[in-house]
Amino acid sequence: MQVILKKDVKGQGQKGQMVNVSDGYARNYLLPRGLAEVASKANINVMKGKQESLEYKKKKELEEANAIADKLKEVKVVIKAKAGDNGKLFGSVTSKDVAEALTMQHHIKLDKKKFVMPDGIKALGTTVVDVKIYTGVTGKLSVVVEQM
Repeated sequence: MQVILKKDVKGQGQKGQMVNVSDGYARNYLLPRGLAEVASKANINVMKGKQESLEYKKKKELEEANAIADKLKEVKVVIKAKAGDNGKLFGSVTSKDVAEALTMQHHIKLDKKKFVMPDGIKALGTTVVDVKIYTGVTGKLSVVVEQM
């Protein structure tokens, strides 16, 4: 019997997948527990529609991520911080500071977790920061730290 899985089932498949199972397993276990539904023509069409909409949504998100990555290449974020005479900062500039400055200066809103800054910026000058915008899409942002 062919069924469409509503949830991940160990040993059978993942949600949204159409699998062949024995009639008894489907009638006695999968269907009563709401883990699957019978693969009728209507249900197959619904499943295909959901897959197409998911693919379209992923494609749109990827296009938006690429547009943001291109925009970030041209952008410079300027942050003012207190520093000593030798150019070392008192503290550091964190990804949160960079995200807030990017939003304030260029109206590009990104989550602070997307910035790849393991230790932050601890010196004056220009630093190029990697920004993981989407799976497989990484942008580069120039961050200029100036003394107050």
